[in-house]
Amino acid sequence: MAINLEKGQTIDLQKNDKGESYDLSQVTIGLGWDVKRKTPGFLEKPSDINPNEEFDLDAFAFLLDDNDRITNLGKTVKNTSGKEVALYESDIVFFNSKRHPSGNVWLTGDNKTGAGDANSDDEQIIVKLNHLDSKYHKIVFLVTIYQGQKNNQHFGMVENAYIRAVDAQGIEIARFNLSDDNSFNGKCCMIFAEAYRKLNEWRFRAIGEAKTTDNFVDILKTYI
Repeated sequence: MAINLEKGQTIDLQKNDKGESYDLSQVTIGLGWDVKRKTPGFLEKPSDINPNEEFDLDAFAFLLDDNDRITNLGKTVKNTSGKEVALYESDIVFFNSKRHPSGNVWLTGDNKTGAGDANSDDEQIIVKLNHLDSKYHKIVFLVTIYQGQKNNQHFGMVENAYIRAVDAQGIEIARFNLSDDNSFNGKCCMIFAEAYRKLNEWRFRAIGEAKTTDNFVDILKTYI
């Protein structure tokens, strides 16, 4: 049975409390959330409320060295629209560079509404922990709300948020459910969790730290 983590709690990803090992050849870091849908006001009808209103949350993975620093900031390239894109093929896995140069970490997609099956992940980051170069000591997983400040959208408007780790055999190792918290009002970025090496073994820590910014670069700067 998966461990339900509390904020700040750390577990061993290698094996459970019965000594049974997990398959870390490919670990899925699943993130999920629902958007709180307002109820119709006095002059509104149910049809006036759009259940699929765009509420774009973006997932990121920062790969850090043993000094908690990002050493590869990649390059700037032009995308298919001719727009310059920075941090391409860097140690940051995100919507403009979905696969790490090593091929061992990648982002699967982008859910713009938070709609869907409550039991399915809205975004997934796949990590081949057993194949990751030893120079990487930590992976930080965070989510930002795209243009959250401009659109007055924040994590106080999100519910049922979680992050979970699932091994290569589909076994859920751990889950961290983010409780509703008034302190999340006005916060547009959430550092959900991190995986890190200790004594050559991988561990997973629940963080749940909210930030006001909706620009992941503001968080990135603390790691360079």
